[in-house]
Amino acid sequence: MTLHQERAAAVRRLVDKSRAIEKAGVTRANLEKIGGLLASLAARAELFPQEEFPLGADGGIYRLAEDPDHRFALYASAGGAGKKVPPHNHTTWAIIAGVHGAERNVVYDRLDNGAREDFVQLREAPAKEKTLRRGDVISYLPDDFHHIETPAGSGNALHLHFYGLSLEHLPDRVSVDMATGNAKRFMAKAKILTPLLEVQQVKAMLKSGEIFGFFDVREEGEFSIQGHPLFATPLPLSRLEPRVLALLPDPHTRIVLMDSGDEAADPQWLGRANRAAAKLSQLGYTNVAVMKGGLKAWRDAGYEVFTGVNVPSKAFGEVVEHENDTPRIDAADLQKLVDAKTDLVILDSRPMPEFNNMSIPGGVDCPGAELVYRVKDFAPRPETLVVVNCAGRTRSIIGAQSLINAGLPNKVIALKNGTMGWHLAGLKVARGETKSFGPQGPEAAKFAQAAAANIAKKMNIKKIDKAGLDKLVAKGGPLYRLDVRDPAEYAQGHLKGFRHAAGGQLVQATDQYVGARGATIVLHDNDGVRATMTAHWLMQMNWSEVYVLDHKPAAGELTTEAEPRFPAGFAVPTPATVAPAELNKSLEQALVIDLDTSLRYRDGHVPGAWFAVRAGLAKTIPEMLAKQKGVTRIVLVSPDGEIAALAAAEAADAAGGLPVAVLAGGMKAWRAAKLPTEAGHTRMADPPTDVWYRPYDFKDNIEGAMRQYLEWEVDLVPQVARDGDAAFNVLKA
Repeated sequence: MTLHQERAAAVRRLVDKSRAIEKAGVTRANLEKIGGLLASLAARAELFPQEEFPLGADGGIYRLAEDPDHRFALYASAGGAGKKVPPHNHTTWAIIAGVHGAERNVVYDRLDNGAREDFVQLREAPAKEKTLRRGDVISYLPDDFHHIETPAGSGNALHLHFYGLSLEHLPDRVSVDMATGNAKRFMAKAKILTPLLEVQQVKAMLKSGEIFGFFDVREEGEFSIQGHPLFATPLPLSRLEPRVLALLPDPHTRIVLMDSGDEAADPQWLGRANRAAAKLSQLGYTNVAVMKGGLKAWRDAGYEVFTGVNVPSKAFGEVVEHENDTPRIDAADLQKLVDAKTDLVILDSRPMPEFNNMSIPGGVDCPGAELVYRVKDFAPRPETLVVVNCAGRTRSIIGAQSLINAGLPNKVIALKNGTMGWHLAGLKVARGETKSFGPQGPEAAKFAQAAAANIAKKMNIKKIDKAGLDKLVAKGGPLYRLDVRDPAEYAQGHLKGFRHAAGGQLVQATDQYVGARGATIVLHDNDGVRATMTAHWLMQMNWSEVYVLDHKPAAGELTTEAEPRFPAGFAVPTPATVAPAELNKSLEQALVIDLDTSLRYRDGHVPGAWFAVRAGLAKTIPEMLAKQKGVTRIVLVSPDGEIAALAAAEAADAAGGLPVAVLAGGMKAWRAAKLPTEAGHTRMADPPTDVWYRPYDFKDNIEGAMRQYLEWEVDLVPQVARDGDAAFNVLKA
């Protein structure tokens, strides 16, 4: 167990035991019991290295724990020599224990009767005063008054402060001017921070094999364009709540967050990693740190920075092609074979929506994990040439190599550069195609079962039964249970606890499904074929703890219910709403803010609506209000209203008193009502760097974007080698 795992576990034990004690009542006797627990934790000073809790310009109060309802909040509080705060109460119980250095606690007796809200008479109580050093503790009832100071000459101090309610939720605290007795109520203004890690520590964690989540909370477009560490996973602050549970199902897994780190160049987004840490803590995640200096510090340390998205998977695809010399064919040469009426089949390894958008004429949709499972239905004769394609390169390479690894007797080739290569060759792509697979035939099943058994033996793939799965669940830690079948099969019934992750997409974009590096993954399907083929790729990508669940569920074990999208105890807020028809009648008086992606905003939005990114509303709402006069309310819009509802409170903070509402049902409801829309990037409060634009998403110079993308993908191989963190172990066919 690492230091940080020990600290997180010790903090959880403290909070759990304290919660049980407090249930008996907030009394001095019970606070003394909790204080004893806190003192024991504080005595373990090695768990709280001061470099992780520095005293800086933003102060030095670091959140260690906070319940989802903001109760039982524990902080590490750093103080410099001479630090002093005025006498105050807390309105909740408070306990302080020493860790490093000294902190003087001056305690007061209250002399007045409390009749006046604006006046409090205090007198120092020297007998109660206490200077806290390592392991010392003092406790306060809600109405006790004290002040703290760091004695001169004692150096920086670090102490644990434990409260019955978080510092950000104590609106009735009273601060007293000792000279006049004037009392005023105040909200704590201190910025609550998150423990810090140096980039060198994070780099060492990546090399050590430690299991942790490494999340970049910038917007996806920034992540792609500005670059990121190879194994950083995108988790945009703007969409954190609905994405985090699937990416990190275990709330006690260690998390490291990063952002740009360049405060001078990035003032609008200042402190996104710290803001994300606060959200995660309130969602129940217990072991969160921020990488100090973010991307800027990573780059300054000389570490590799990768552009693009799904980079580990795409880099792996290039390595597979390099190691196996996967057969490939240029678009022009494939067209010649088609013109010559060669016996061939073109299998498109992408999901149906992508295939429907753009495909190779004559192609059939057969996503990655379905290829080995169904290939004999499309190519029953060994003489048939099998061509695998995708949009670019990765899924073509992995798909073709899957069939080769499976021992398909047919000649198999990947279409070089996929539909992009086809377009760049001047050939016409098909649009709107829906040709796909049907039920698996007996010959396809026979081949697939034999191929999977051979792969499982060759790769030593670990199979477990239901009892084995139960043991993994009981063991704890990050566990990903993924059903790799076709979406329609999953929807018809799946084991409870298993999320959907079509096998080909899981290999193509692993970081969209598994957020904890080195975690345990259990794959399931109906007969083991697709799970085995997916597992054999994940193992080559260095996911060592991958299991195939060998279990045929009874009808009573299956569910059609979707897995929860949010952590336990969290509910989407229910702000005021406005119906589409009502908004349409009052557009001139409303500041309409569209929080969907800039790509979908471009393709259609409420007339007059602005595009903005949720994470930047504190800055952009005042700017929009300054440009749009006569506004009487703010209306937030998102696809179905969910992101808008999550953003409503943040928008209200920046609205200057204007009422904030959400478009009921979002843009789906607006379109269903057949109300007018407007297209284009017409009013941009933020630049369109919120999402990654695929080459064919651009309106201009599509060919240039395609060439640039394909060159980038090929160049990943030497960059991954320079980085040194990937440990791919490619199976030689």
